[in-house]
Amino acid sequence: MPEALAAALQFEGLGWLVAGTVLAGFVRGFSGFGTALIFMPVAGQLMSPIWALTVLVIMDVFGPIPNLPRAKRDGNMREVAFLTGAMALALPLGLMVLSAIRPEVFRYAVSILAMLVPVLLLAGLRYRGPLNAPILLGTGGLSGFLGGVVGVPGPPVILLYLASTRLAAQVRANILIYLFAFDLVLIAILAFQDKLDAVPVILGLILALPVMLANMAGAAIFRPARERLYRAGAYVIIAAAAISGLPLWD
Repeated sequence: MPEALAAALQFEGLGWLVAGTVLAGFVRGFSGFGTALIFMPVAGQLMSPIWALTVLVIMDVFGPIPNLPRAKRDGNMREVAFLTGAMALALPLGLMVLSAIRPEVFRYAVSILAMLVPVLLLAGLRYRGPLNAPILLGTGGLSGFLGGVVGVPGPPVILLYLASTRLAAQVRANILIYLFAFDLVLIAILAFQDKLDAVPVILGLILALPVMLANMAGAAIFRPARERLYRAGAYVIIAAAAISGLPLWD
């Protein structure tokens, strides 16, 4: 353990990880999403896919905790339960695919997926149908698969809710609680599969406090009346992180 701690503290690119963590946590605090979409393109440049996924899930599980009581009041727990159940079934399949792909493919997939979310939403995509069980189960399953393959579970759920006509407070709450549940399920699966290496776990713990403080700061500025402004800010930051993470810049 002392060797792993020393390796984590001396990790090349730790400063970039901290910067990406703070930015990702801040965006998640005011929008309810964005941690993986911002952090993974940054982390993918600095470490292996499974390490990046481990660091993300360890640090991210702490970040939303201060905001959970408010999210529980604003959210719809029935919908979150449907999403989470399907996600838990699909996530192991995604992790199987992750173990078989090359790091550069992983980075391209993360960045392209992150860029696709704001593009689709800015294009005016809207879902006005009912958020019934089949829709929620399908969305949760796709989210779990993508979360396992590229560490970015958010896009299907984000697209579903942000393209709906739901109020901003409920959208933010449902996404926040669902992504927290994803973190818990992923940690359990990685532990069961003995894939929680010491160095990325320690890095995740080191980054837990910055991401939690950034979440709190982002939540403190959240005002439902400024929904469009928050979304626009989140889209710009996500797109910038995605573009910076493309392997073609290496």
